Amino acid sequence: MATTTAAISVASTDLTDNALSLASTNTLYKAGTSVGLDQSTGLGSKYYAAAQSNATLISAGSYEDNAANWVYIKNTGSSTEEFFTIELGASNIVIGRLYGGDWMWIPWEGEQDIDITSSATKMTLETMVIYQAV
Repeated sequence: MATTTAAISVASTDLTDNALSLASTNTLYKAGTSVGLDQSTGLGSKYYAAAQSNATLISAGSYEDNAANWVYIKNTGSSTEEFFTIELGASNIVIGRLYGGDWMWIPWEGEQDIDITSSATKMTLETMVIYQAV
């Protein structure tokens, strides 16, 4: 059985009134089971020479609906002014923006495409999906 564990830690001395130290881990399982996720797209990157508008980054048709899928996306740039807008579904509901060096890790139900819009040209995204096989 595959075992994949995700971890995050956040520390700050000035975000709250007291020093903050937060750490959390999660073992990734197939939906409704104790069987580990065992499929991955592998870590990849995509270079966008031209600006993008509502371009499909991850196609829902490639993954199981209502399953235990996890998505990692990172803007590999360093610009504090250039960003990717991450959008969900045909109505392009904005999840957020990733500026240079920003990343996100989200659970994804696999029913709607994940799209991107870029604020500039010559930008690169790094992605990986850990998913439940069909």
